[in-house]
Amino acid sequence: MTDSAVTLPTSGPDLDRRSASRLTQLVASPSFQKWAARFPLTRRLVRSEGRAMFDLVAGFCHSQVLYALVALEIPKALLAHELPLSALALRGRMPPDRMAVLLSAAVALGLIKQRKSGLYALTTRGAALAGVPGLAGMIAHHDVLYRDLSDPVAFFRGEVETELADFWPYVFGAGAATDPDSAAKYSRLMADSQLLVADDTLAAVDFRGVTRLMDVGGGTGAFLAAVGAVYPKLAMTLFDLPAVVPAAQDRFASAGMIDRVQITPGSFRDQPLPQGADMISLVRVLYDHSDDTVADLLAAAHAALPIGGRILISEPMTGGDAPHRAGDAYFALYCMAMRTGRARSAHQIAALLQAAGFTQIRAPKAARPFITSVVEGVR
Repeated sequence: MTDSAVTLPTSGPDLDRRSASRLTQLVASPSFQKWAARFPLTRRLVRSEGRAMFDLVAGFCHSQVLYALVALEIPKALLAHELPLSALALRGRMPPDRMAVLLSAAVALGLIKQRKSGLYALTTRGAALAGVPGLAGMIAHHDVLYRDLSDPVAFFRGEVETELADFWPYVFGAGAATDPDSAAKYSRLMADSQLLVADDTLAAVDFRGVTRLMDVGGGTGAFLAAVGAVYPKLAMTLFDLPAVVPAAQDRFASAGMIDRVQITPGSFRDQPLPQGADMISLVRVLYDHSDDTVADLLAAAHAALPIGGRILISEPMTGGDAPHRAGDAYFALYCMAMRTGRARSAHQIAALLQAAGFTQIRAPKAARPFITSVVEGVR
């Protein structure tokens, strides 16, 4: 076929792509930017886009300011008392002029405010940083992720031997998570942040009619304890690695739930799931593992449930065809650094559930996708 025989489209996606290309080239032009910044109808848009772009450029510095605040426990200190610069500098073991730069950055980010008296205090955003369970712990361990991303090109090419996988040793199998100290470290971090996940999951899912809920990979039982507090007649089973059992027993005993919970140690990689539950929850489990491991786990859950039994998946998810910041610009990278799993969209998880034999799959709209999203299915 010669070039003269090729019919060029007058409409459709190919033409739309060319039109978009011309538009982006125009917007990228320095002369257009200069004109648009002065023209009244486009000036506000140009300034807004400029601020958004600068926030992206400066984002790493913002995250490091946040990390320094948490590492120095400044939000925790200000939650107890408003303090002067001198006291905060002494606390941080740094010269006052350098602490002043850190505090001004925190003021600019809306985390701290300075009184007319000179004392520093938390804003409402800073109070959330100090008070939200697990948030400071998540930020504090980001030093590992920052090192993994120090060469982002090599990271995305798969050329970095990431450290983050060593922070969460259980993802490589039961044998990697038998050390009590390691188990305590990641279990504590997971348990703290699990409370937020439990709140959003409870808001999205109706547990009425469930007689026994089994949480697989549930750590020390924070999610089960939260659900059990709302549904006092619910019987529960916790299935997770032996190393987390003592802490789980302590949690349920403290909550007065020890008689309602069956704690079964084991690994879903190597053992069948216990029978007897009419609902199985997998909370922040799938995104730690490969598709093959997830397929095996979902098949095991299907086999363990009775006809009509339900499965619940609750974890951060990507946006699929509509990418969003939480799932696609954070959790997807985090999972990539862990080297074993990946963040998935609700549609992808639904497909895995369907392949395992589940039906009536639903994905209610997430209230806070940066906390968790939910997908349910029926056996």
